[in-house]
Amino acid sequence: MKKISRPEIAIKMRELGLVPLFYHQDQELVKQVLTAVYQGGARFFEFTHRGEFAHEVFANLVKFSRKECPEMILGVGSVVDASTASLYMNLGAEFVVSPVIREDVAKVCNRRKVLYLPGCGTLTEISQAEELGCEIVKLFPAAVLGPGFVKAIKGPQPWTSIMPSGGVSLEEENITAWFNAGVTCVGMGSALIPKNMVENSDFESIKNNVAKVLKIITEIRST
Repeated sequence: MKKISRPEIAIKMRELGLVPLFYHQDQELVKQVLTAVYQGGARFFEFTHRGEFAHEVFANLVKFSRKECPEMILGVGSVVDASTASLYMNLGAEFVVSPVIREDVAKVCNRRKVLYLPGCGTLTEISQAEELGCEIVKLFPAAVLGPGFVKAIKGPQPWTSIMPSGGVSLEEENITAWFNAGVTCVGMGSALIPKNMVENSDFESIKNNVAKVLKIITEIRST
């Protein structure tokens, strides 16, 4: 069974700086997208829990990943209840992401020592998440809150680790603004894996998008 500890996953997430997220009901297509982001250098992949039988797609993705993308750390997103979190952890999820903060999800993740990233939109919610043991919080919706919100949070709470999601684009200026504000990593979905590229099976461009973002992050951190 492939497993690394929760603190190790949090550290790796911070080191790499990028968490791609994606959902599709076609498991073979998801495998191709996973392979593309892996080849681009990503080592995290958030499969968003949407649609019927999504957990079956994820179960097959875990088996595929452990053979073909052995360094990939797979997690699940869009989780809003403890039973769903438990289901995916039993299927091999190594981190869990929510659009909101859920105490019941935090508890089941803590029991299994699995990294939980709850969605937060206020300083109070962030504080509550940290009290529940969350090492990294998901800033959502990031497009509404913006990098300025992160900078303001890091003033009184420099220890807070934030992953914006739903507002990060491919533009270097945008990515730079987020990291200069103090984010730990960024979650990227359709900006990184556009619908047209998926529909056209343009996996090479998806791979290049991932490589581009990782290069930008590395350059930002080296200055």
